[in-house]
Amino acid sequence: MHYTPHFYLDPGTGSFIIQIAIAALLGLGVALRASWGSIKKLFGIKPKEEDDDSDNASN
Repeated sequence: MHYTPHFYLDPGTGSFIIQIAIAALLGLGVALRASWGSIKKLFGIKPKEEDDDSDNASN
């Protein structure tokens, strides 16, 4: 007689998998945020220049 075991995932395993998925998404977000300037430079996007009106302000 051949015995085939059934797969079993307890509730702790499910929450662990969800925790890993959330950590991976957050880690990807942090890595993307940290390298955003390099990504924009790669595509040739220049930062928008802001107008400096403080010299022309009348008091």
